[in-house]
Amino acid sequence: MRFLVILSALVALCAGHAIPTIPGDNSHYVEGESRYVWIPDGEGVPRLVDLEEPADESFSDARNGANNEYWLFTRRNPNNHQLLRINDNDSVRNSNYNRDRPLTVVVHGWNGNGTSARLAVDALLHEGDNNVISLDWSIVASGPYTNVVRNVPSVGQHLGNFVQWLINNHGGNWNNVHLIGASLGAHVIGNAGRTVRGRIARISGLDPAGPQWSDSSNALNRNDAVYVECIHTDGGLLGIFDPIGDANFYPNGGTNRQPGCSLSNCSHVRAYELFAASVIYNNFIGRRCADLNEARNNNCTGANFLMGNTDFSKRGSGLYGLSTGSEWPF
Repeated sequence: MRFLVILSALVALCAGHAIPTIPGDNSHYVEGESRYVWIPDGEGVPRLVDLEEPADESFSDARNGANNEYWLFTRRNPNNHQLLRINDNDSVRNSNYNRDRPLTVVVHGWNGNGTSARLAVDALLHEGDNNVISLDWSIVASGPYTNVVRNVPSVGQHLGNFVQWLINNHGGNWNNVHLIGASLGAHVIGNAGRTVRGRIARISGLDPAGPQWSDSSNALNRNDAVYVECIHTDGGLLGIFDPIGDANFYPNGGTNRQPGCSLSNCSHVRAYELFAASVIYNNFIGRRCADLNEARNNNCTGANFLMGNTDFSKRGSGLYGLSTGSEWPF
């Protein structure tokens, strides 16, 4: 019997360290045990990641948040961004930035760039004439996953410093600032909120990245803004399942596979797509759950609470379940 237990453990260990061959298929993955995982890049293409790859110290020296670019879109320039630079007042004066309008920053994830946020930028400009900034941190985000994870705090800190500089020098209202981040971008905006001591009105974490973020003090948490909301769609795999925000939504159980998804990478990206749809239609109604088990089984029958949208004064707490469709607008 003891031999069988040891053999089973060895089989499990080997399986966890075996290199998966089907792109995007993470059915082998066990959080905290598996070495390899498929993670989508900014275009949704699955890339194989070795979670045990040693970090390259020289990477941090050359790539950090100082490389951030801040791309401003407004209804006056919906398709061509204007580059804002911290400590460059003329870059703001010569742009369409309007101190009297809300400020929303959208942040991409691993291997993405400023254009990866296009779906959200278009939805936000459709919803209102706002200052929408797409953070391009591709110089950092394009590195090996382990190195990128180590540099997320620096990217977030520079973002926080930029927002503070922008408001202090060119006007704006902290009550009308909303940071939106997908996957690793969710942890970037958490660090940004922490940098400005939680003054951000609202943070939306879209399936915050899971691999290498368990129990990390650098992960997004509910203290990073006045109100922190998370949408979990691939929890326990590429995303975090635990309720790390004030309000936590678990569409279709919050795990893969989401409706219409054949591979888990699709489920991870679905949170971003659902949020963009919520900005335009604002019709995703969550029901409060008693606990995580109810959320996972999508068996929640409590009070109603809208998921997503752009309401800067939105406040709420707890766990919420809901069902969605399989294709846009879900």
